[in-house]
Amino acid sequence: MTPDQRLDATFTALADPTRRAILARLAQGEATVAELAAPFAMSQPAISKHLKMLERAGLVAGAIDAQRRPRQIVGAPMAEAVGWLEQYRQVWERNYARLDSLLEELKTLENQAKKGKPQ
Repeated sequence: MTPDQRLDATFTALADPTRRAILARLAQGEATVAELAAPFAMSQPAISKHLKMLERAGLVAGAIDAQRRPRQIVGAPMAEAVGWLEQYRQVWERNYARLDSLLEELKTLENQAKKGKPQ
């Protein structure tokens, strides 16, 4: 997958609240499909479909532990998404800093105008 395709897959996977809840659970430690399905009013096959989407995005990996097949969270794709978002956070911070400067300048001009007015 190209970096753009990985980013698309990550954001597609994160777009669903069930998948985000699964990731939140896996952030606490590995879990089986049955354990992941427990808090949801949906079947294990439905949870498995969500897990497949998370696995395709590289956000979740499966392991084999005797009869258990626990899933665990994988951080690298999330780190890539955070890095991509970080660029835009920096842009907005620069925009807000310019806006703050403009507001300070306008306040200064307003204060100067008030001092110059007769009361």
